[in-house]
Amino acid sequence: MTIYASLPPRHFKDEIFRQFARIGKALASPKRVELLDVLSQGPRTVEVLAREAECSVANTSRHLQVLRGARLVEGDRSGLFVTYRVSDERVSAFLRQFRLLAESRLAEVNATTQAFLGERIGFKPVGRRELLRQVRAGEVTVLDVRPREEYAAGHLPGAISVPLDDLRKRLRGIPKDRGIVAYCRGPHCVLSVEAVELLRRRGYRAQRFDLGVHDWRGLGFEIETVAAGGIAA
Repeated sequence: MTIYASLPPRHFKDEIFRQFARIGKALASPKRVELLDVLSQGPRTVEVLAREAECSVANTSRHLQVLRGARLVEGDRSGLFVTYRVSDERVSAFLRQFRLLAESRLAEVNATTQAFLGERIGFKPVGRRELLRQVRAGEVTVLDVRPREEYAAGHLPGAISVPLDDLRKRLRGIPKDRGIVAYCRGPHCVLSVEAVELLRRRGYRAQRFDLGVHDWRGLGFEIETVAAGGIAA
């Protein structure tokens, strides 16, 4: 649409708010919000995103095209595969504020979270200041249980990459003489929930840290990254 310099004020406002509404329309699907949440952790192919969201590749691709149309994500093709990423760090920051607004205004968000966590042991939130103190004092081992690519893109300082799928086979390398704190993508990610339950069944003193990397950064704390190929197997 061509916008002329002589555009009347009413038409100007209508067009501006129509453009703003494109963001709202793009997020008017739970699956698209979930896909954007995963992409805020790091780039992913369509096939990987489909597995993460438990959605068909065809439907995932359609959702991504809507997000791309709103300029929230970008995609690069390499052979048969297309890798998507958030188009700007501000998209991740916006998504965090979007989530915080929902948590503060929609009682159903907290009710659903509490219904899921229930009486599980080890899910009392770990305070960020207390976590920092414990890490610096060597009192706890911090596990990042997200996929390796997400850890490489950004993780809490001092955290060890132990993806949930690898946790069972790496238990022998995790010391039992101090506490374990596991974290993943944020308060509504279930990877750390499953990790803590597994660790506690095996006799570890494990707790869940319910903030993700973007929460950590948003609170002014530093994030570490890993160069390509820099994660130990």
